[in-house]
Amino acid sequence: MEPKVYPLEEAIKQVKKASKEKFDASVEAHFRLGINPSESDQQVRGSVALPHGTGKTIRVAVFTTKVKEAKEAGTDLVGGKELVDKILKSGKCDFDIALATPDMMKDLAKAGKVLGPRGLMPNPKDGTVTQDIAKAVTELKKGKAAFRADAYGIIHQVIGKISFSDKKLIENFGTLYEAIIKARPKGVKGEYIENITLASTMGPGMRVKV
Repeated sequence: MEPKVYPLEEAIKQVKKASKEKFDASVEAHFRLGINPSESDQQVRGSVALPHGTGKTIRVAVFTTKVKEAKEAGTDLVGGKELVDKILKSGKCDFDIALATPDMMKDLAKAGKVLGPRGLMPNPKDGTVTQDIAKAVTELKKGKAAFRADAYGIIHQVIGKISFSDKKLIENFGTLYEAIIKARPKGVKGEYIENITLASTMGPGMRVKV
C-alpha cells in the first residue's frame, strides 16, 4: 500500500497533530535522493542558513590554534592538536558540528575514523573549514546548518520545532529544499529527489508531495 502524500502545508499540520512527545520535539525533513553515494562524483553536501534557525542549541567544536578568537565567538569546545588527541583517546564527540582552520586539517586526518562515520569531519565544501572562525561560529549559532547525504543517499535535517508556526517551518523547509537542489551533482542523470518525508522526533513520517 502506497503511503499517503500531502502538500507541504498539510504535511506540517499532520506532523504536529501526530506528535505525542511531552517535550517541544524537533521537526525533521528526510530527503531520499536518486544518487549513488559510493560514487565520488555523486556526493551531496552543503550548508544553509535557515531563516528561523532550527530551535536546537548546537554544540560547536573548533579545531584551531586561534583559541582566543574561537572562545570569544561562543565556541563550546576548542583546541588544537591536544583536542584531536583527546578525541582519538576517548573516541567521544560531545558536539554537534565541527569547524577547523585549514592548518589543522593535517592533524585532523588522524581522527577521520572517529569523526567521519558520525558526519563530523570538517570539509571546505560545506564551509566547515575556514579561516574566519568567528563568523562561522556565529552563523552556526544563529541557525546555519551543514547537511550531507548519508551512506543510503538520504539527507536528514532538523527544520525547526513543533512549537514553530506553520509559516516558519514552511520557510525553513523551502530554504533547505533550494539548497539541496543547488547541491545536485552533475553525475546524477535520473530523478534527483525521489521522495521527502517530514516527522517529529518520535512521530510517524508524513510523505510530502515533491
